[in-house]
Amino acid sequence: MADLAAAGRQPEVLFWVGCAGSFDDRAKKITKAFAALLQKAEVDFAVLGTEESCTGDPAKRSGNEFLFQMQAAMNIQVLNGYGVKKIVTTCPHCFNTLKNEYPGLGGEYEVMHHTAFLQDLIREGRLQIAGGTFKGKRITYHDPCYLGRANGIYEAPRELIRKLDAELVEMKRCKSRALCCGAGGAQMFKEPEKGDKDINMERTEQALETQPEVVAAACPFCNTMLTDGVKGKEKEQEIKVYDLAELLAGAADL
Repeated sequence: MADLAAAGRQPEVLFWVGCAGSFDDRAKKITKAFAALLQKAEVDFAVLGTEESCTGDPAKRSGNEFLFQMQAAMNIQVLNGYGVKKIVTTCPHCFNTLKNEYPGLGGEYEVMHHTAFLQDLIREGRLQIAGGTFKGKRITYHDPCYLGRANGIYEAPRELIRKLDAELVEMKRCKSRALCCGAGGAQMFKEPEKGDKDINMERTEQALETQPEVVAAACPFCNTMLTDGVKGKEKEQEIKVYDLAELLAGAADL
């Protein structure tokens, strides 16, 4: 973004990478897949690079409102300094925070989740998707809490799966009744409390009931929790967990 600003250019969209997409080895693959899709669709995009900080979502969810507002204020100063108008992100936690909580602190932007953005690119004819690697596969989709119940985005991810010419098989608990993967509310960064069963194992069992070949996610945290769940069930050889950006990259000849 700094390079574009120096050249007097404004990108079509700012890609907010997020902490997971920047530092987690598994989530980096999602970042690369989405960036490759943006390039194939000839979207003029930029990233903040080292100027991007955590949105503050984990701090807020774990009760540290002061730290959240400090982190948010720094990000808003950077975004407003560049005159950013439109943001797309692969993380529902970043999406929800930027979209719903930054406006109250002076950060007014059009914020899109990557599933909705990719849906628009396909509808506009800028991105061509044709079956590819996942054609005919049984795919079940897990609704992330901050994408589904918090923001009402249910159809965009499902439309993308249909574009793959795949068989979408729904879990009994889906859409507004979907079960959390167990990572939300900053639970990603701590050990679970004692109980009968970890939430991610319960959700993985619900996914396995559909007898899928692929479990599709649209959140890096969900991806981690479901991948761990599939490994816990010793099913990692026959069942793969992918983000929707990775599925589409496999169908766009990337």
